[in-house]
Amino acid sequence: MREFFVKRWFLIALVVVLTIGFTQASNLQFLANETVGKWVRRSIVASVLFMMAFPLTFTAFTTGLRRPGPAILASAVNFGILPLFSWAVYFCLLPFLNHDLAIGLLVAAATPSTLASAAVWTRRAGGNDSVAIMVTIFTNLGCFLITPLWLLTMTGTQVESLELTAMIVKLLLLVVLPMTFAQLLRLQPTIGAWSAKNKQSLGVGAQTGVLAMILLGSVNAGLRIQGEAETSGASMVDFTIMIAAVLGIHIAMLWVGHVLARAFRMARQDRIAVGFSGSQKTLMVGLAIAIEDYGKSHPLAVLPMVTYHVGQLLVDTFVADRLRKSVKNEPD
Repeated sequence: MREFFVKRWFLIALVVVLTIGFTQASNLQFLANETVGKWVRRSIVASVLFMMAFPLTFTAFTTGLRRPGPAILASAVNFGILPLFSWAVYFCLLPFLNHDLAIGLLVAAATPSTLASAAVWTRRAGGNDSVAIMVTIFTNLGCFLITPLWLLTMTGTQVESLELTAMIVKLLLLVVLPMTFAQLLRLQPTIGAWSAKNKQSLGVGAQTGVLAMILLGSVNAGLRIQGEAETSGASMVDFTIMIAAVLGIHIAMLWVGHVLARAFRMARQDRIAVGFSGSQKTLMVGLAIAIEDYGKSHPLAVLPMVTYHVGQLLVDTFVADRLRKSVKNEPD
């Protein structure tokens, strides 16, 4: 029994956190406070990326810059193939799916890769997490231009909630600064040796940080769902189709990223990073667009983004553990 919980602690904790967040959203709504929630969430993201970068040698980052192929491929999947595939799914489902939910599929598809969880899952699976971090930087820096262009093309709506200056500042504070601080600390030999020795513990800490982010996100999403679902006019059939579509898109792109990376003869660690970072989407940017730019005309557009976020965490937990188990059996 103890071994069962040790191996599956994250999945169990994930289910518990999601259950608490969605069912107790009203009681925990103080966590969704715009000011408090934002700074708590950003502090957690910065802490997670610090713990991810701390055990990595500076060589891992310079190697990624010298061989940017995996990061470029993952970014192409995330910002190219995935939106195109989702657009095709949108047209196929439009006659059967609530229009707000269909629009929400496109909003989720056009957002950048997640800020932290792709790197966490890549490391959990035994992949090259420095590639996932680079994809985070590439796609989030480019989202102020690429995301509005995709959404204008697919929905005809001009997105105004993304701003270049704000995005750069956010990335500097949440990604670059904690990673740089981690590398500066590693320059001290004793601290560097400690971080390398405790890589697994730091990974557990990063996963715990992701769980805290999920709690905040699920509370926010639960409050949003309670407010919109009552007046939506959407049926259970609509919600079932939407959930199946979102999970299908994510799983398909996870597979496409891995297959393309194999076709380009990339190493196994890089293939894992391409799969996860190419198929994951960030909740923070997606919620901002769905609420600020589509909230009035399509109030349910926020739900596919929430579903994508929750679904990728559940699916990728299973996938990461499966990949980790097969690492010794699969050749590079």
